[in-house]
Amino acid sequence: MIGIFGGTFDPIHIGHLRTALDVMQAVELEEVRFIPLHGAVHRDQPEVSARLRLQMVQAAIQEQEGFVVDDRELQRSGDSYSIDTLASLRRQWPERTLCLLMGMDAFNGFADWRRPNEILGLAHLIVMQRPGQENPSEPRVREILKSRQCFSHAQLHKQVNGAILMQTVTQLDISATRIRAMLADGQTPRYLLPDAVLQLIEDNQLYRMS
Repeated sequence: MIGIFGGTFDPIHIGHLRTALDVMQAVELEEVRFIPLHGAVHRDQPEVSARLRLQMVQAAIQEQEGFVVDDRELQRSGDSYSIDTLASLRRQWPERTLCLLMGMDAFNGFADWRRPNEILGLAHLIVMQRPGQENPSEPRVREILKSRQCFSHAQLHKQVNGAILMQTVTQLDISATRIRAMLADGQTPRYLLPDAVLQLIEDNQLYRMS
């Protein structure tokens, strides 16, 4: 099974990496593909160029076996939609099981994503849930979860697509927004992101107040 982890990664940080590793180990994924998006749909646009965000992801994951960077969304223009990315991956690997990783906030808005039913026809969803975090509050998403939820990793391996697994991950209160704010204030975010990523940020003077 292949894990698909998309995001702005502006910048990528320890929270992204630890939760992806939690899922890869718990669900026994063969790999997790980190896919930086080109244009954000449900959030602010990235502050840093696609080239530099890709370099930061490459630097962050280089030492972890099973973590792979995938630049297919950066090769397309315009907004990045999961349905298009999954369709591209399915064409590349018609026989492989795909698992789309997402946080609870993203899952709570899943009913408003482009063609959510078709997404579930291409992949499983793995919702990364922090300890004590509530299930989605949006009624339409709760209905989707009710009809699709599975309760064991084995079910994901038995089905080709369409299941939703709520996977508990490590509690880490780290956000890219906080890291950018620290850098803008002249503070160091050391230990919140890999040293190799911090080095790229410093070398290119990213996220600094002009």
